Amino acid sequence: MLLQRPALVRMGMARRMFATASASSAASTSTPSTSPASSATPKKDKKLRLVLAVGGNALQRRGDRLTIENQLKAAAEMGPVMKELCSKHQVVLTHGNGPQVGELALERSAATFDVLGAESMGQIGYVLAQAMQSAGVTAIPILTQVVVDQFSEAFKDPTKFVGPIYGKIEAQALQQSLGWTIKPDGEYFRRVVPSPPPLEILQIDAIRTLLEHNDSVLPIACGGGGVPVARIPSRPSTLVGVEAVIGKLCGVMAVHNVSLAVCSNLCLCPTDKDSCGAKLAIELEADGYIILTDGGGIWENFGKPSAREMEAATPEYLKGTGAGQKFPGSMGPKVTAAIDFVEGSKKPGAWAAIGDLKDAAAIVEGLEGTYIKKDVKDGVIWRAGRAGPPKKESQDPPARA
Repeated sequence: MLLQRPALVRMGMARRMFATASASSAASTSTPSTSPASSATPKKDKKLRLVLAVGGNALQRRGDRLTIENQLKAAAEMGPVMKELCSKHQVVLTHGNGPQVGELALERSAATFDVLGAESMGQIGYVLAQAMQSAGVTAIPILTQVVVDQFSEAFKDPTKFVGPIYGKIEAQALQQSLGWTIKPDGEYFRRVVPSPPPLEILQIDAIRTLLEHNDSVLPIACGGGGVPVARIPSRPSTLVGVEAVIGKLCGVMAVHNVSLAVCSNLCLCPTDKDSCGAKLAIELEADGYIILTDGGGIWENFGKPSAREMEAATPEYLKGTGAGQKFPGSMGPKVTAAIDFVEGSKKPGAWAAIGDLKDAAAIVEGLEGTYIKKDVKDGVIWRAGRAGPPKKESQDPPARA
């Protein structure tokens, strides 16, 4: 009998373990999810790797002039949000530069755009780094070069808004005197430039090294989509900035064995911060890619009484309904970039989200904004009890990211 006692003890222990496991399993299966986006959102105790993209208009509050002082004030408002996220997760920040690079182009018409893009990246990087440091976050701006395809279709139909807004008469005068391509942006007009897709992020290893060796820092990279450069076809290891060329027609020509885009008087070819951010997130194997706006997530019938916000949607649903494509200079690129990240990521469960800058922490928890992920029942879930935002009627032109 003594020889059988250990076996009986083991059997008793096994029964208790099985009973405990069964109870735990039953509890977990009977507890409903509190949010339709919860399967994509992380557990609160998990440290995530996130890439956040903010528009250049995040540093220009509505109605304010685009001065360094006003940009510093706007950046300071971002400080607490970024501090909260950086205390819990690995974060990489990328930003737009539309308003800033547009102003620089007006001030320095002789400068090529690769130089203007680098200048705007340094300017915004400094403004953000100062604000983050004041909030207790060590930010490291990285001057990022991005290789683009000099034969891209983007040069044939420019869609990326840059610079300030204009009235119709002023826009026509600038178009005639400077040869700019100008398109409507709501009830106003803005300059548009080509936005070719990014092929390579040349400083990706430096960004990855920062995260792996000191994940408490905040790298700021790919500002404005990065400084656009091209490889010389005959010498691929040699880079050249995609710069300004005098011309009348929008097309592609070869100069000294280098293909450059020719867009009227001054060729501005910024890569888009949203698409470059998606590529950055893919190459860093980020868990999530968050595009921050000033208007919340993805809305159906935006600005109308019948407007409703998506809580979660699949890439297939967004592509099938053409979500955001009515706004090719603002929401369209954001939706496309979010889809590109979700479909291109090799990270299991990778998700993207679009939402308001002030709600950044809540977006990570799945409480605000729109999640884009592969597993959404029926393709889309609408956020309950959320009325559509009123259409803004103002004498001041609207700011768009």
